[in-house]
Amino acid sequence: MRLALLAAAPAFLLLAAVAPAGATETRIPDRALEQAAQLRERALADDTGWKVTESLTTEVGPRLAGSEADARAVAWARAKFQELGFDKVWTEPVTFPKWVRRSESAEVLGKHAQPLAITALGGSPAGNVEAEVVRFADLDALEAAVEGSLAGKIAFVDYQMPVARDGSGYGKGGAIRSRGPSLAIRKGASGFLMRSAGTDNHRVPHTGITRYDEGLVPVPSAALSIPDADQLARLLARGPVRVRLAVDAGWDGKYTSQNVIGEFTGRSRPDEVVLIGGHLDSWDLGPGAVDDAAGIGITMAAAKLIAQLPQRPARSIRVVAFANEEQGLHGGKAYAAAHGADVAKHQLAAESDFGAGRIYAFNTGAPEHARAATQQIAQALAPLGIEYAADKGGAGPDIGPLAARGATWAWLAQDGSDYFDLHHTADDTLDKIDPAALAQNVAASAVFAYLAAEAEGDFGSQPKAAPAPPAR
Repeated sequence: MRLALLAAAPAFLLLAAVAPAGATETRIPDRALEQAAQLRERALADDTGWKVTESLTTEVGPRLAGSEADARAVAWARAKFQELGFDKVWTEPVTFPKWVRRSESAEVLGKHAQPLAITALGGSPAGNVEAEVVRFADLDALEAAVEGSLAGKIAFVDYQMPVARDGSGYGKGGAIRSRGPSLAIRKGASGFLMRSAGTDNHRVPHTGITRYDEGLVPVPSAALSIPDADQLARLLARGPVRVRLAVDAGWDGKYTSQNVIGEFTGRSRPDEVVLIGGHLDSWDLGPGAVDDAAGIGITMAAAKLIAQLPQRPARSIRVVAFANEEQGLHGGKAYAAAHGADVAKHQLAAESDFGAGRIYAFNTGAPEHARAATQQIAQALAPLGIEYAADKGGAGPDIGPLAARGATWAWLAQDGSDYFDLHHTADDTLDKIDPAALAQNVAASAVFAYLAAEAEGDFGSQPKAAPAPPAR
């Protein structure tokens, strides 16, 4: 997952939409609230979310975008939607550059010779580098280095990411991965190493995408496991250290995957949708249980439970299994491009892409005329241990592009205290998921989506121009 940090989301995602002049207050009928209470209890006792998550991680496994397993994941998602009885199932193409990993290794040379546990960063080119290592405490220290001072050397950024329930420590950790290699190249480096953007203490490095600024010649770039970063720092404290870094990876043309979409048709406003989802791809080191098979399981199961109610909600429930989130939100961007003209028909949009920890807070980006309805949903979620956080939240990563075009987001905040122990590693496996916590997520998503679909009135989605690309 490329986390769109909710605690530090862009301002346009955090601010409530502007209400249309004279908008009628949105409310949720009492009968829907009564039905939601029953739905909540039934969802807590249901294991569909677990079964879907288990199926994806077991039958497909790691799902690197553009790989053979990517195609199998798309076929799996289509079949799973159909198995669960969705009324409509379809795919929409998502094309992106294809990155492949073949091998990687690193070792300390000389009198303290020893191997280092690394993983190439997504986007790294192939290359072999043997050079002296220069350590930097953080990205600012690397930025302050004298131009040319790293000529013929390997830059090593040794920043320790802190633990936080909301994942806020990932802002700096992720920035090192995305900006560090280009900064190192500008200082003359021939290779780049970083302490993994993670919070565990296991010998499993964390991968993730990096980008190289235009005009630069990319260099091999990798992340060290946290214990190996500690080891390298201790060795550097004893004197100069030379490392051999070998990466066999790189871009290999383009690939077209699919957003896979399932929908249960609403009873009276079928052309209006409540959108929930997660991303179907994962990194290649592990089966991607918390990132993001859990999100797929949670949202598929929530929709299925809503469809089993005695009466369908007024609006349709749409679940999107987004393609290639990990390497640049490609599925979310493609969905926004395909459906941007219909953004007003998206009542609310939410996603599950922060593991399977219990949801602890809820909010929406709705304007004032829909705040009472947001509070009504929050009250229905309260028995699950979820608080109403009226001044927090934002769109998740794949929802972000649609929110930028005017869709109103909803935020179901998952406890990510241990998420970055597993994120983008070989340790992201099914056994790390607590089935009871997963069921609480399913219950919360089901209650939220059902009540949003039953609301009398809207939550403020209004089309607006797509944002201009950032200046380079």
